[in-house]
Amino acid sequence: MTELTEIIFGFLNKVGFIHPIHPAMTHIPMGMTMGAFVFRFASFLPKLKMLAKTGYHCIILGLLGIAPTVFAGLLDWQHRYEGQWEALIILKMVLAGLLTVVMLFVVIKDDPENARFDKITACYLLMLVLSIGLGYSGGELQYG
Repeated sequence: MTELTEIIFGFLNKVGFIHPIHPAMTHIPMGMTMGAFVFRFASFLPKLKMLAKTGYHCIILGLLGIAPTVFAGLLDWQHRYEGQWEALIILKMVLAGLLTVVMLFVVIKDDPENARFDKITACYLLMLVLSIGLGYSGGELQYG
């Protein structure tokens, strides 16, 4: 992984990109998770029931963005922290794993055509909380 990291960051430096790549990638899963929460809860308003399906689709798109986001995070971790285990890195890995599991659970178990205020809806709230935790810990890592 170290050689690949150096090749990628070497290329990025040559083209003038000196920033970490992970933060830009996080917008896909984090944005979709937050959007899913908003759409799910808005779908309980009588004229907005169709938004439950939009929230469900946000989860699917968010899941598709997890792999490249994790890969970029691993590259940045190798490049910036030389792969050292720090509490915030461990926290981010745990939160990312939990978020992925909850998202997969929702995709498998949710019936967006018949959204109810139930444990699946609670999972949407849990995904939001996990996303906030990931964003906060990432911000602490990046900006201290």
